[in-house]
Amino acid sequence: MTTINGKYILLTGGSRGIGPIIAEVLVARGAHIALAARSEEGLKAAATNLSKFGTQTLIVPVDLSQTSQQQALIETVLNKFGRIDILINNAGLETEGAYLDLSWEEIQKTVEVNLLAPMALTYHVLPQMLEQKEGHIVNIASVAAKIGAPYAATYCGTKAGLSEWTRGLRLELEGSGVHFSTILPGYITEVGMFARFNLKSPVSLGSTTPKQVARAVVKAIEKDKLEMFVNSSPARLLSVACELSPSLGDWLKKVMGVVDFQRKKVENGSKLSL
Repeated sequence: MTTINGKYILLTGGSRGIGPIIAEVLVARGAHIALAARSEEGLKAAATNLSKFGTQTLIVPVDLSQTSQQQALIETVLNKFGRIDILINNAGLETEGAYLDLSWEEIQKTVEVNLLAPMALTYHVLPQMLEQKEGHIVNIASVAAKIGAPYAATYCGTKAGLSEWTRGLRLELEGSGVHFSTILPGYITEVGMFARFNLKSPVSLGSTTPKQVARAVVKAIEKDKLEMFVNSSPARLLSVACELSPSLGDWLKKVMGVVDFQRKKVENGSKLSL
């Protein structure tokens, strides 16, 4: 069992959404943490909340859509902390909408932040972890990586890529002392698109809370879990159906309300942007 107490952690997406909640759960267990995100104001607010635990907190404003800033982030944290024991790739863009309604720039940025940035950060932190023969990389993907939701094709594609890249790298580095985990949340309440659109997911799909996701991250680290679905519904069974029979999976997504729900989210988002 891995002990989080005393570990040095880099968490991206640390200024909003589930990031600050994951950070608080980790710091409450004695971790030192570097929070990275675009919003310096959000990072400061998150760091202020963590100060009550008495561990070290570092904030690093960074735009992970800029490739030049990805390696610089790792170097900054290593210079300040001396080591990175755990990397949590949490930053992500919830890019949704009909595919051709998105600009190509939006699509490229989503791929950069959701997939290429985690790959780059891992690439730059791995040499240090391999040298110390210890480390853990946690990638926050999504149930969408397994089921392919309409009106979120780009998002699903990046999360599927993240999940399968993790799977391959995990086997490649087995026995090196560096561990990999993938977290697969379902629809998350309270933050993100639920907070923006004021929607509830269909009962058949279920949902999860930010605290449940944070606890899953802790369990993945402490017990070296390879993949963790975090959802209150049979979303995992749906993902299995999608793998075994794509046509059955598509039918189930219609019957369970995934298609209608995704369409409604996009429509609500359009209304809010007017």
